Amino acid sequence: MSATTGTTGTPPAPAQPSEGAAPSRIAMWLILGLVLVADALDMIDSTVTNIAAPTIEHDLGGGESLIKWLGSAYALSMGVLLVIGGRLGDKFGQRRLFLIGMTGFTLASAVCGLSPDPALMIVARAVQGAFGALLIPQGMAIMTKAFPRDMLRKAFSLFGPLLGVATVGGPILAGFVIDADIANLSWRPVFLVNILLGTVGVAMAARMLPRTGPDTSVTVDGTGAALLGVTMFGLLYGLIEGSGSGWGPVPVVSLVVGAAFFVLFARRQKTAANPLIKPSLLQNRGFTSGLIVGLLYFAVTSGLVYVLSLFMQQALRSSPGDTALGLLPLTIGIIISAGAGMALIKRLGRTLILIGMIITLAGGGWLLALVVTHGTDLTLWTLTPPTLVTGMGMGACFGTIFDIALGTIDPDEAGSASGSLSAVQQIAAGIGSATVTTVYFHSGAPAHAMTISLVTVLAVTAACLPALLLMPRHAPEERHDESDEQAVHV
Repeated sequence: MSATTGTTGTPPAPAQPSEGAAPSRIAMWLILGLVLVADALDMIDSTVTNIAAPTIEHDLGGGESLIKWLGSAYALSMGVLLVIGGRLGDKFGQRRLFLIGMTGFTLASAVCGLSPDPALMIVARAVQGAFGALLIPQGMAIMTKAFPRDMLRKAFSLFGPLLGVATVGGPILAGFVIDADIANLSWRPVFLVNILLGTVGVAMAARMLPRTGPDTSVTVDGTGAALLGVTMFGLLYGLIEGSGSGWGPVPVVSLVVGAAFFVLFARRQKTAANPLIKPSLLQNRGFTSGLIVGLLYFAVTSGLVYVLSLFMQQALRSSPGDTALGLLPLTIGIIISAGAGMALIKRLGRTLILIGMIITLAGGGWLLALVVTHGTDLTLWTLTPPTLVTGMGMGACFGTIFDIALGTIDPDEAGSASGSLSAVQQIAAGIGSATVTTVYFHSGAPAHAMTISLVTVLAVTAACLPALLLMPRHAPEERHDESDEQAVHV
């Protein structure tokens, strides 16, 4: 999921009056509702393919590559552009970027729902993610500028539970919609419903959002963003194609190009007047440790959710609706422990991440034992307890990893750091869904494939544990009131 605090490119600041009359109290709550709808659209669309992918592939063709790229294309474009999305809002005005983002997201959703072939579907998913990256940071920036401090704190406190409901409801709704086969459209209404929601959102935004003028002093490093985009596309494409089709010239060259552009990107961050990622951040051991831990952990857990859905539908022969209910314990576990984590992070600090990863290992190990023992002779009820435990481990880490990673940064680096971490989370989701599904598809029979996938997830999670000692002990004090939304970010 992708809506996180701190993606605006500047650290949260006290409320400032916008141009024109300040919005009334009622208008502020309506603005909050609009921002929540936008973030919910992003989270729902980032997770619906966990359920819908097999049905979409059966209808459009495209095989394993389509299944892998359905989630990766969205997360990749979202992750790369989130780095600059907030700065574009600062430069050209948050209201304008919000309207552009919502309109583009709605149109891309329509193309997804009407796609006749796999290629157009993947392109549309990438465009969805790109416009989502323009949309999501603007809502938080608008609220920060328009809301008084006390109301801003109340608003942030609502993000956790309300967006948690969206996280639960999206895949479940997708499963039931596919099973219902509305107007013989199968999976298509999962995306087409965004036309209605997006149109209402654009109309509300045009009427309600305060007008803020552009800031010509803000600069956006387009060269750095382009280098990062080529880096991630080259690495991800090479990894997917090499693992899926063999290590021929194309995937090898793609990986080499991605690595080369990463070197260029890193050099650009040292020489650019306004780099996307401040060089001082990458010199901060605690921050870079959190960046690496977050990248690895979010990648394998995102991939785990994807292959669990595939295993339930392809190996256990569950319908999309039943699969959605089968994944419900995972999401419930995430919400429960994420809520508890918000109360415990101040006292436990990075120890909370250790607890979450140990619980993840316990739940994943339980799943592994069941698959090894029973193969595909399993029911969704049998998988419910270990799935719930795994979700509780994930929820204790989501948000907490990045909150702790910010523990030793300077205040003037907070915006850049938060935006970088949010982008890494999205990129990790793309990498994870691609690599873990690649492992799944190329490991033989379903039970063996699920076994290898779980071993991969457990091994990478265990490898993260030593790096926890390099992370800051605690999150910065001032962020505890503003971490609600990030804590449920899946």
